[in-house]
Amino acid sequence: MKSIVISGVVASLLFFSGCSEKAPVVDTKASTPTQEVVKEAKPVATEVVSPESSSVGSNLNVMKLSEAEGKLTSIYFDFDKFAIKPAMQGKIASDSEVVKMVSDTYGVKLEGNCDEWGSDEYNFALGLKRASSVKKALVAEGVDASKISMVSYGESNPVCHDKTQECWAKNRRVDFSLLP
Repeated sequence: MKSIVISGVVASLLFFSGCSEKAPVVDTKASTPTQEVVKEAKPVATEVVSPESSSVGSNLNVMKLSEAEGKLTSIYFDFDKFAIKPAMQGKIASDSEVVKMVSDTYGVKLEGNCDEWGSDEYNFALGLKRASSVKKALVAEGVDASKISMVSYGESNPVCHDKTQECWAKNRRVDFSLLP
């Protein structure tokens, strides 16, 4: 009796796991959810007008996305710390001005990064704490908190791969990325 049950189970597994000889049929007439989303998507602006050009009749001062991102500077941290160093306060102030200038069109993503020391879990948590510190500083400078998102890359996004103190210091940072 036991062998009949086992044989039946094996036979049914072979039957259901067998490969089909038919090619899949694709219905090209039906609209997919992806197509509907694309139809409803709004065009993304590629330029922003700076506040300095608000007077009527003056030449518009236009800043492209790449130009705005080029003005944002990374914020660096000490080993195993997420507090913003006093030397970085000036960079926070200038970064907040750029973010405020483009916040009508773009959001900002804060990308927390760490050096290779510590476990993966620890470094992801530390990267998120660093991004959170920068977010709090930007909000204190007047940036709308709803325009800021955060992500932690932990140690997986190094800018330097040497095994030196200077290199590790370059990897302990928060980078800025503008989002449409």
